[in-house]
Parts: sequence; structure tokens; C-alpha cells
Amino acid sequence: MRLILCFACLLASAPGFSAKEFHGADQEHHTRFWELSDLNWHEVFVDPGTNDWKSNWTLDGLKATVTNNSKGMNFMAGPIPKENASHAVLWTTKSFEGDLKIEYEYTRTDNANQFVTILYIQATGSDEGHFTKDILEWADKRTVPAMNTYFNNMNTYHISYAAYGGDPIADDYDYIRARRYMPTLKKGLNGTALTPDSYERTGLFKPGVPHHITVVKIKNEIFMQIRNPEKEYLCYFENKDLPEITEGRIGLRHMFTRSARYRDIRVSILK
Repeated sequence: MRLILCFACLLASAPGFSAKEFHGADQEHHTRFWELSDLNWHEVFVDPGTNDWKSNWTLDGLKATVTNNSKGMNFMAGPIPKENASHAVLWTTKSFEGDLKIEYEYTRTDNANQFVTILYIQATGSDEGHFTKDILEWADKRTVPAMNTYFNNMNTYHISYAAYGGDPIADDYDYIRARRYMPTLKKGLNGTALTPDSYERTGLFKPGVPHHITVVKIKNEIFMQIRNPEKEYLCYFENKDLPEITEGRIGLRHMFTRSARYRDIRVSILK
């Protein structure tokens, strides 16, 4: 017992760490995340968010709005709740292979108490029929970006965050959840959840508060660290049984009515 307590004390005395920062995943995963973050990453994509978004991104959704200013890239989905045409997704024009580190600053610009923001990690098409491996080849199928078009026809990791249910939330409930879409199973979202199922009531993502997000995807593991001026929170997800995701584009999804500002978006691969 004394050895365990001493180890915790050593961690708590490390530079930039205090015990109050243990939110979300356990101490072991916090330690592993720091180790992975320090690996020999090579930056292959940088977007400050202040330049024309069309140079790095392509948009699904005719009712969405994307603009750039000195504060970053402002992304707003369509205005009508529960209308598929009001969903929106921004995709990187560049595709990425192998293990990844993704970093960006995310600031909510909505006051929603419903619906979800999603990060897609390495999306490719199912390679069946029209849905070829390169998802940009069938962008015309996503001008109305209904969710089922994605989970029924793409292989990708999906992380929901700044996420709320389909009905208005009156208390402090939010969640973060990860999935691995499985179009070959023909079961929609059934069987796609990674372990653990979700992190709930995180207290994160208040409107107007910048959050620095770092995602590390190593083989079948995903770490998502979120930092704001008051809290550091870590989510850990494991893909135990489903095929690994190894390549594809990165996407930012806003469900209807959701909006946020993104800046300093960076993607790195392991050398």
C-alpha cells in the first residue's frame, strides 16, 4: 500500500501535474497518454483556422456555414432541429495513414442542450457499390448528411463529445462516447461502441470556453485529452474485437443547430 501511495505522490509532484487533474480515465491511462504524447511524432497537417477553409477542407451539408477570421474557423450546422439536411461535416482533403496524434482548440459557439459534436478519425468508404474507399468520390451522396449514410457506408472511428441527447437536457448531463462503424454488419450502430461505453457529466465544453483537445490513436487504442483553464480530462477507449482503422480522412461533424470555432488544428504521424 505504501508503494502505491508513494508512486501516486511522485506523479503528483511531476511538472505540470496535480492530483486534481485525474478526471475521466484512471491514473494508469493518464501515465500512458503522457508517454505516447512524447513519442517521435512528425507533423503532416497544420491549419491555423484563420485562412480560407477551402484550402484544407471539404464540406458535406448544403445548409452549413463555414467562415474564417482572426479567431479561427467558425463552423455552423443548419438551423432546423432533427432535419437531416441541417447536419454538416467538414472533411480534410488530405488522408492519413497509421497511428495519429490530432490536436486542436475547440470553442462552442452554440447554447444547445441537445444533439452532438463528432470527431471522425480516418474514414474510408465501405467499398461496396457507389461507396468507394475514397469518400470524396461519393460526396454527392452526402449533400444531405444523414447520419445513417455515414455509419452504414463508412469504416471510421467516431467520438461524440460536447454531446447531449435528442431531447432537451435540463441538468448538467453530457457524454463522450467512441464507436467503430461497421458497414459490413448491416446493423447500423448496433455493436459499434468501444469500451468503455461512455464518460458522463464531464463538466466540460461550456459555451465560449476554449478547450484544447489532443487525440492519440495507437493501433486499437484511442486517448482523448481535453484541457480548459480549470480542468484536464482524459478519455480512454479500446477497440477490443472489431477490425483496426488504419487510414482515411479526418472529419468534424455538427449535428443540426450545433456550432463551434476551431483553431490551430494539427495532425501528426509516428516516424
